Amino acid sequence: MVGKVLGIRDLEQFSSRRSSVYVDPECDKFFELPLFIAASSNDVTTKCQCFQFSPGKEPALRSFTEIQQLLQQGKKRDVKNILRENSWPINSPIRSQLWPLLCGQHLTKQHMLDGFYWEMVHQVFGTTELSEKPIMLPAFVDAIHCLPYHLTSTGRAVADRIVNVLGYDCPDITYSPVLYPITSILLHFMSEEEAYICLAGLVASKEKVFINQTKLQHEVTWKTVMQIAKKHTKSAVSYFQRICPGLKLERVFMDWCWWILAGLPFQHLVRIMDCYFHEGIKVLYRVALVILNLFHKECQSNNEWSPDNIKNDIGNALIKFCKKITVSPAKLLHAAFSIRGLSTQYISRISIKTEMLLKSRSVLNSSSKQLIKSRSSDNLPTSQSQVNIQMMSHTLTIRELFTLWSWLPVRITMYQPKLLYTTEEHGCSLTTFYVRVEQHEPTLLMIKTCNNEVFGAYCSSRWFERNVKDDKGQRQAYFGTGETFLFSLYPERAKYPWVGIEGDKDLGHSSELFMAADSKMITIGGGEGQAIWMDENIRFGKTDGCKTFNNPPLCPSGDFEIRVLEVYGFVGS
Repeated sequence: MVGKVLGIRDLEQFSSRRSSVYVDPECDKFFELPLFIAASSNDVTTKCQCFQFSPGKEPALRSFTEIQQLLQQGKKRDVKNILRENSWPINSPIRSQLWPLLCGQHLTKQHMLDGFYWEMVHQVFGTTELSEKPIMLPAFVDAIHCLPYHLTSTGRAVADRIVNVLGYDCPDITYSPVLYPITSILLHFMSEEEAYICLAGLVASKEKVFINQTKLQHEVTWKTVMQIAKKHTKSAVSYFQRICPGLKLERVFMDWCWWILAGLPFQHLVRIMDCYFHEGIKVLYRVALVILNLFHKECQSNNEWSPDNIKNDIGNALIKFCKKITVSPAKLLHAAFSIRGLSTQYISRISIKTEMLLKSRSVLNSSSKQLIKSRSSDNLPTSQSQVNIQMMSHTLTIRELFTLWSWLPVRITMYQPKLLYTTEEHGCSLTTFYVRVEQHEPTLLMIKTCNNEVFGAYCSSRWFERNVKDDKGQRQAYFGTGETFLFSLYPERAKYPWVGIEGDKDLGHSSELFMAADSKMITIGGGEGQAIWMDENIRFGKTDGCKTFNNPPLCPSGDFEIRVLEVYGFVGS
């Protein structure tokens, strides 16, 4: 395996070499860092907690073991607070264990057995030896932003190999410019194999967003940052628009992630990554807002950033400003996490609304290019799928299928529907329902009542999430996202999307009650009523208007008896 496993003496030398960099923000551009710290050395594992890096009278920094135990106990909120507050020096060996632990918690498929990565390397390159010839990078990599962060030439070759293998293992990744820089950062603190496993965890995460993987996701992200900035850094945004009347804000925010990844000194990046690997992309959102505010203040007091000097290229000026930032990593993060009103729910609402608007217009802008996507026959269920549904379904006709298909998120229409559960074949039991359905995401629930009403819901999250515990170790009552929607097919045809899609206003908790379930019932929608409720025997149910979807009762009587319940998944989603 490429790389050097460092012993404790090596770590001490590495420590003294990195501390000077940590103290002086300008030093990071003058040194060539080692490829990575030891990956699997037991010496490092046992010695990491013996180092005390606390300067002066500050409280002792928390150890890897403490964080590991908290994660095992499901105390993610406590871990979040520790990561935010503990400023481990850039040379602390804790990250060789901490980062793999944080990234590993997001893996949904436990297929990373010993040797898996090297088997993949052999499949892709025919050998595990590192070639001396340049490795062609996958198409999803942005060649302009292959930031090496002072890796050696060998380190850069290793980074090239990692992203190639990841692209081979994850063919759904079509555009991911930040993936290479994050790979480079990981390699400063771990082995090639561990860096790959960390990336696999970030890419596979279902609960949180870490790395954008398509051009659509990339555009949704920068437009989300722009919308949040208009609210939370209003003065800065107004200032930029005032000094550059013809400026399109889009041009500034398209490069928002490079303010951080290409601008900030390495010691700032490392501390940001400590939190990012646990909390996700929202950490970067917060940091970006702080950068905007700091830059705005500097523009008003420093001639270097006067309107005449920056008005022609504010985006590039922001990156230059970040390179010279005088705020310490600790103060930067403190300011980022002090921003109020920037909840995960709020960010999710803005992001989902932005994505839906982009899809509804069928236009995706990237690097001043327009890629127009249209619903064509390629995005309809195949003829075989249509035949299967006609033969098996008691709720859907082909006409109704096409109607429903037009309401689905565009990316889901690229997959084929598959009947996962039907009371006609699998019986009427919630236990059986969960066994057959809970790991699929998304799912489509179709209900036909004894009065022949047909209605249901598109459920954006796995039903397994009813078992997921929150940061306090308690099971969450409701789960799901704003992509969830209700619909009625007979006697009325109507779609009832989440109310949060209609605006940025904070609508309160009752508007975000998407899905709930336990051993006794299933609920979809809440707030002054439940849009769909079914009992444990999947025999009786009720429907009310609710705040989450602003829907009327989905059948006139409100109460209903279930003739058939069908649940569809999507092959490949």
